[in-house]
Amino acid sequence: MVAKEVSRWYSPRVQTDMMVVRWGHFGTPALLFPTAGGDAEEAERFKMVQVLRPLLEAGRIKLFSCDSAAGKAWSTNQPPLHCAWMQNQFDGFVYRELVPAIHADCGGQQTGIITAGASIGAFNALASICRHPDVFVKAICMSGTYDLQSWLKGEWSDDFYFSSPIHFLPNLGEGEQLRLLRQRFILLPTGEGAWEDPSQSWRMAEVLGAKGIPNRVDPWGVEWEHDWPTWREMLPKYLNELV
Repeated sequence: MVAKEVSRWYSPRVQTDMMVVRWGHFGTPALLFPTAGGDAEEAERFKMVQVLRPLLEAGRIKLFSCDSAAGKAWSTNQPPLHCAWMQNQFDGFVYRELVPAIHADCGGQQTGIITAGASIGAFNALASICRHPDVFVKAICMSGTYDLQSWLKGEWSDDFYFSSPIHFLPNLGEGEQLRLLRQRFILLPTGEGAWEDPSQSWRMAEVLGAKGIPNRVDPWGVEWEHDWPTWREMLPKYLNELV
């Protein structure tokens, strides 16, 4: 039986209660972001925790997940500028609230947290490492959607710009953030079957590469669709390679 602990607290940043779940007892911390509208226990319901069980039981990883506050805003067609605001606030929740909670659970400051996610979860995994390479060191971004601009319906805001790596990275100047990012690694696996858009991963890789940020696109072929069976194959494979 994989050890599990559930926490919940009110976040003033996203102005709602947030659930955080941890599976495992020891190992490299890995933060798995849900898909759009998902919650902290989505990974368990869709059997991701089950396929990660060997890594969890071996003490190689400690898996964390949280509610998808920003994803719920985008997926429920709330006003675009509110969604952009929520996306930026969600980043604040992750960095200012969730990361310290992960460090506390792991017994202190860690050398680095791995981020992961699929679909909109891949966007959040990517945004987290790009905005905060001081705490995140590797990212596994599966079947990612990286350009949310069409969801803004012609509107624009600083909240969106600073939340969106595909937009802010090209203008990121030399400094500590970019220096650290050049020491990180971002993996962009994508299926090529139904509902997948590999062009998003290739475009994101070009933006990362232009800044000298190590990354790799792994195309999985047309038999792999934008769905949980694909991600259940991807994540154990890549975590096994990276930890």
